[in-house]
Amino acid sequence: MKFAILAAGEGSRLAQEGVELPKPLVRLNGEAMIDRLIRIFLDNKAEEIVIITNNLTTLTQQHIRDLQAKGLPIKLIVETTPSSMHSFYRISSFLGEGKFCLTTVDTIFRESEFKKYIDSFKAFEGDGMMAVTDFVDDEKPLYIGTDEDMNITGFYDTFENGIKYISGGIYCLTDKSFATLNKCIEEGKSRMRNFQRQLVYDGLRLKAYKFSKILDVDHAEDIVKAEEFMKQQ
Repeated sequence: MKFAILAAGEGSRLAQEGVELPKPLVRLNGEAMIDRLIRIFLDNKAEEIVIITNNLTTLTQQHIRDLQAKGLPIKLIVETTPSSMHSFYRISSFLGEGKFCLTTVDTIFRESEFKKYIDSFKAFEGDGMMAVTDFVDDEKPLYIGTDEDMNITGFYDTFENGIKYISGGIYCLTDKSFATLNKCIEEGKSRMRNFQRQLVYDGLRLKAYKFSKILDVDHAEDIVKAEEFMKQQ
């Protein structure tokens, strides 16, 4: 199974708050965020890891090329895109047929939970399995509606009665999702949350998988939070 990392954002909020390194290279307990994901994906038997980064972050590009030179199974795409959904679209042709796992570069989770998630998705016969959590520490969370069997019923920008979870920013999907992705691009849509809504509209069978806690690193203070969380694993 292939894995993918969206690392094409500018990390402007971190830069404005005095963090000098580009987001993918920010170190958490001594390990760059992108290196952490690559290591975890390889531990979960990644066939190949597709990474997209923007044209501006030459440090990130060189870091990834150095890893390629060491023989790691990484494909690098360099392109500045207007949104994470467009980044996904740009790399979709490299993800091939069957199942894959996609995440943003700053997603922090427990490695043991991630392994169980990937194992569950490999055995799942539906079209996608989204990581969710009931821990909310996000400026603009994407709320996820589910039924009692954790089938996803909808994605919402605001809290609705009965909703227990928000998106964790980790997406396990099949190549069936590409038709929906292409439709979103053709219709001028952007943002991953709009793509996810369209998956539901198009009738794809999506399951939610609960993580105890997932963090994003958007601000300098999030670095400390993430490091403390990782020490608890």
